[in-house]
Amino acid sequence: MTLPALCSSRLSALQKVVNPTTFIKPYKLAKELGLELFIASESFQKTGSFKFRAAYNLAANISNELIITASSGNFGQALACACAILKKGCIVVMPDNSARVKVDATRYWGAQVDLLDTRLKSRAERVAELAAENPEAYLASAYDDELVIEGNSSLGIEIGNAGLDLDALIVPVGGGGLCSGIILGLKNSKSPNLDVFAAEPAIANDASLSLSAGRIVSFEQEAQSIADGARTLSLGKRNFEILKNSLAGLLEVPEESIKNALRRYFLEANLKVEPTGALSLAALLSHPEKFEAKKLLCVVSGANVDPQLFAELLVGFS
Repeated sequence: MTLPALCSSRLSALQKVVNPTTFIKPYKLAKELGLELFIASESFQKTGSFKFRAAYNLAANISNELIITASSGNFGQALACACAILKKGCIVVMPDNSARVKVDATRYWGAQVDLLDTRLKSRAERVAELAAENPEAYLASAYDDELVIEGNSSLGIEIGNAGLDLDALIVPVGGGGLCSGIILGLKNSKSPNLDVFAAEPAIANDASLSLSAGRIVSFEQEAQSIADGARTLSLGKRNFEILKNSLAGLLEVPEESIKNALRRYFLEANLKVEPTGALSLAALLSHPEKFEAKKLLCVVSGANVDPQLFAELLVGFS
């Protein structure tokens, strides 16, 4: 398979706007796990997650003045922020059980938030209704869009050019936009041959099912994993084409491992992480045999988590 080409001029412009990722070498955590470990944290990215890379690259490179999207929160607030910077309008469809901190942040940046009970109507159905009402708008997928994937590739380029001499990295996967973007970025970096593993919740394992079946498998309803960013119904079509040929492996993780990883990031690496961002470490904790004697990097995709939930998870409550 020939991987999609990246636009160097768009990526150069994007790098002037995004915050560089934060590389951390968590000595205590690495010692306890018995391997050489690095973290690439997007917790300090604008709007608190990697999604700003994708959102800004999209909003800056289309002519439409109004953008409609569906998001569990991180892409919504990232797109709202990008549109505020670029003076464009934004409507974000969000599940009504989205983290309150993400809903509030999306509204803060000036977006119109459309809350939805996904048990009664899918995000896609509501977006289609809004598109009919606003035919001039651009319909932005949070993960299945060339500009979104390209924006995410900027993180892969940073990782590949960081000079860490890695063997492999683990990336959270929901719709696949981050993972496929990182793969493309690595192929255009100084480290094009790194093994990339994806991690997803076992109860929201549409990506694993899709790769096993050789076709996209879609859920009828969103699986209620604590990792809300991985509650997508299916992989994006563009992402599936990249991941099926390029992943070194896809690891399913139980909910308790996600919670445990979140606690360990905080207690042993002094890092605030949201549940979806904890998927990479959760995969390492659940499948340590996959990474023996490897120099490994875990990608933390973001840190936007409700304070009450975060406090409950830290003290060990479900």
